[in-house]
Amino acid sequence: QVQLVESGGGLVQAGGSLRLSCAASESIFSLNYMGWFRQAPGKERELVARISISGSKYYADSVKGRFPISRDNAKRTMYLQMDSLKPEDTAVYYCAAGWNVNGPRYWGQGTQVTVSS
Repeated sequence: QVQLVESGGGLVQAGGSLRLSCAASESIFSLNYMGWFRQAPGKERELVARISISGSKYYADSVKGRFPISRDNAKRTMYLQMDSLKPEDTAVYYCAAGWNVNGPRYWGQGTQVTVSS
């Protein structure tokens, strides 16, 4: 059972930046995908970005060009650099990993990101 711990959330003004980190409890070499979801109040959880073990990346249209995703297998950590933040990016952000046909098998506890206008 892989445990994931997010960090780096907080309060920032519109146009600012934050970097989220997701640290895994064990090696992530075997995790085919790692990614970030977010859930805003009253909305469904959505996939924001995902990175494969080979480094291929997916981005939701709403964050494309602003939120580069990366992973450091040696450090067992995934990152989400969040630039040019907008108030609509306000949400709880969740780290997820190890996709199967039903989606991610492992989830972090979530970290709050709040963007003020």
